[in-house]
Amino acid sequence: MGRFLVTGGCGFIGSHLCARLERIGHRVRVLDDLSTGRIDNISDTTELIIGDVADPQCVARAMADVDGCFHLAAVASVQRSVEDWLGTHRTNLTGAIAVFDAARRPGGSAVPVAYASSAAVYGDNEQAPLSEDSAVRPITAYGADKLGCELHARVATLVHGVPTCGLRFFNVFGPRQDPHSPYSGVISIFTDRLLSRKPLSIFGDGDQRRDFVFVEDVVDHLLASMESMVDRPRVFNVCRGQGTSIRELAQILGETLRMTPRILFRPGKPGDIRVSIGDPTQSIAEFGIHASTTLHEGMRHTVDYMRPIIAA
Repeated sequence: MGRFLVTGGCGFIGSHLCARLERIGHRVRVLDDLSTGRIDNISDTTELIIGDVADPQCVARAMADVDGCFHLAAVASVQRSVEDWLGTHRTNLTGAIAVFDAARRPGGSAVPVAYASSAAVYGDNEQAPLSEDSAVRPITAYGADKLGCELHARVATLVHGVPTCGLRFFNVFGPRQDPHSPYSGVISIFTDRLLSRKPLSIFGDGDQRRDFVFVEDVVDHLLASMESMVDRPRVFNVCRGQGTSIRELAQILGETLRMTPRILFRPGKPGDIRVSIGDPTQSIAEFGIHASTTLHEGMRHTVDYMRPIIAA
């Protein structure tokens, strides 16, 4: 039985991780500023520190006496990074450095840190599928900051002896993803609109392809990365290795809900990436697991969660 810190633990992915950690017998401490996370996403037994991940003193207090840290706190909204470039940078990169710095523990054993990176580091890369060795060329401030996290994690390990492992999440979906948040993915938004009997908006021709991975598979990879820490910095994709177009996504979701979606095609968004599909080969080899939840199965779980909320 250990104690783990989860930054951003009241959020979508973080709350699923906290629940799993507690279910297998660990104690959990959460650091969250509640800007997007919700207290009711975590249990009453979870220790909560409400604070700023970019505040060194707050992070140091949260890091005290833990056996490992899962760093998930971030501003994931591309739009917000455009409107508040400096503010999102402070959370996304300064916050990561604050976590790595607190994990150093001068005079003691460093705290291992498993942290969230993103497929956004690849940017508009024509290669498909994308492997960890593919060129990184982010086209958003969010992607640039996530790449910066990876570089500073490398420094944390090689210079300061902090074991680190970064996970490049592709398109994560599942229960607790707020469809009304600017952070949310297309599946939660589409599910909300179909359950509300509203049309779906597809930007461009809908042939953009994405690699959708269910949140519980992401949790599997987070736990595996913590269990297999080594003395060198590493980064892995978290993906299924299968691409689904936005058109196909709407069709599959309609089949899940047994309805025919009404689709409104709107002008494409500038800079929209055409194809983003990951290669899970290296993570499978390292962790011995793969993202096994099918898109259909994950959608059923998501719909079952959202249906009573929409009905209310």
